[in-house]
Amino acid sequence: MNKTTHPNYLFNLIQLNLSIILISTSGPLGRFIEVPIPITIGSRAFLAAIVLLVFMKFKKIDFSLKKRDQVTTYFSGLLMGIHWITYFYALQLSSVAIGMLSLFTFPVITAILEPLMLKTKASKIHLFLGLLVLVGIYFLVPQFDVSNTQFKAVLFGVFSAVCYAVRNIMMKAKVHTYNGATLMTHQLLMIAVCCIPFCFFLDLSKVWKFLPQTFLLAVLTTAAGHTLFVYSLKHFSAVSASILSCLQPVYGIVLGVIFLQETPQINTIIGGSIILCAVAVESISHYRKRVE
Repeated sequence: MNKTTHPNYLFNLIQLNLSIILISTSGPLGRFIEVPIPITIGSRAFLAAIVLLVFMKFKKIDFSLKKRDQVTTYFSGLLMGIHWITYFYALQLSSVAIGMLSLFTFPVITAILEPLMLKTKASKIHLFLGLLVLVGIYFLVPQFDVSNTQFKAVLFGVFSAVCYAVRNIMMKAKVHTYNGATLMTHQLLMIAVCCIPFCFFLDLSKVWKFLPQTFLLAVLTTAAGHTLFVYSLKHFSAVSASILSCLQPVYGIVLGVIFLQETPQINTIIGGSIILCAVAVESISHYRKRVE
């Protein structure tokens, strides 16, 4: 056993969990901000890009991308934008719990897609844990009625999950070549540019009212949280990071209770417990592989 593995692993795990906590603020903020969603997302991306550009300038991080990597990076940025927009629609149509937990089908989707996209060996334990997460989500969102908004929210959340899973897998191939801030900044600029047309026909009257919350969404959730998450992909597979990040809805629900008074019901507690079990098993399994 390599003794130096322990602090490195714990640091990487703490970094990943910190990124998840920061990203989880998107749930309460997405419910609270009463601005048209494409405008919120475009503003979020633009403000976060500015923060990261200043950070990169200070740290002297290279902003350039090789030509062969531009299509992949910008396309994955487009997927990131679609993921954010559909996720926020899921939040607006339901609650923090429904919106966040429907998104968290993405570990299962990642487990299925990663071996196909990266030509890696499929892991039975990842597939099993992904299914366990899905069972947890079933307990959290047991009623799927096509006539109500919660069902529509789940559909938006699952589609968002597909976009997020593909984006993470595509970025896995780039994080060893580029700084995480570089990749994230290019993707944010792509999202901001794509959202500009919405400014011409959507209501902008509440933009200034919710600018402080949008700034928090940009800095904490996006610039800090997602950049840290991209960094974490250097130390975890996309599947491992996805399953570990299932703590995100748990953090988000707690924040929803504190700031929005959205108290979870008993089925939420049961489903959350199942998800936590899957996260714990994945953490232990990944740790043992690192120290063997």
